[in-house]
Amino acid sequence: MFKGSMVALITPMRADGSVDEKAFVELVQWQIAEGTEGLIPVGTTGESPTLSHEEHKRVVELCVEAAAGRVPVIAGTGSNSTSEAIDFTRHAKKAGADACLVVTPYYNKPTQEGMYLHFKAIADAVDLPMVIYNIPPRSVIDMSVETMARLAKHPNIIGVKDATANLVRPLHTRRACGEDFAQLSGDDHTAVSFLAAGGHGCISVTANVAPRLCAEMHKAWRMGRVDEAIEIQDRLVPLHDALFSETSPGPVKYAASLLAKSTDLCRLPLAPCGEATRARVREAMVSAGLLN
Repeated sequence: MFKGSMVALITPMRADGSVDEKAFVELVQWQIAEGTEGLIPVGTTGESPTLSHEEHKRVVELCVEAAAGRVPVIAGTGSNSTSEAIDFTRHAKKAGADACLVVTPYYNKPTQEGMYLHFKAIADAVDLPMVIYNIPPRSVIDMSVETMARLAKHPNIIGVKDATANLVRPLHTRRACGEDFAQLSGDDHTAVSFLAAGGHGCISVTANVAPRLCAEMHKAWRMGRVDEAIEIQDRLVPLHDALFSETSPGPVKYAASLLAKSTDLCRLPLAPCGEATRARVREAMVSAGLLN
């Protein structure tokens, strides 16, 4: 089962807007050295909507190669086109990913039955463990617990990245899908609360720039050191706030640029962060002890 501190990796860009493969590989190596327990390339934070198909697949390949089996790689393979999602998932399996992360289809607004058929078609087509990515704020639709329970019966569908920020949801998901169904928070602010509600880990944006703190927080929780986990959570809250003060991944890429891990460039239509956001991110990084 996937657990602990996992990172929704940014995709570093050069000044000309191309993918910086060297910076991406170095980011993966740093994440593993700092204690991150799972890598998620080309999710929302990785700017999957604006990567070409060739770039998307290349980033997955680079992540798998750099990880070299040390931690699991859950490749983002979702799309609002079922056939496209199947293609990305087949590639992820061929590249050696340990699992795939498949987002609920955005823009199309499928019914619960449409979502069920979409995920079932992908799971039937590719023998690769799948984590459902339920993120209503970006996809508009919300997969019900009942639909997820139907999908959890498929042997290839093994968990959920829950970005609903609804702390009642994991309680019902646990009852409906079973204790072995991996529940991963998609919201940094509620990571510890999600663990307390029966979750197993968090796919984090903040871990891009604070991997050691995020990993230590999860390990403290697992070891029963609840006060320590909450202390780290409190230390990270201002950083979480700053990294979501504008549309992600703009602020986290600026934060990464302060650590010389990437430029702050996001592809259009995401605009550069405003000066107020930059000041807030820098202040939060200093407060968390990540910058002098």
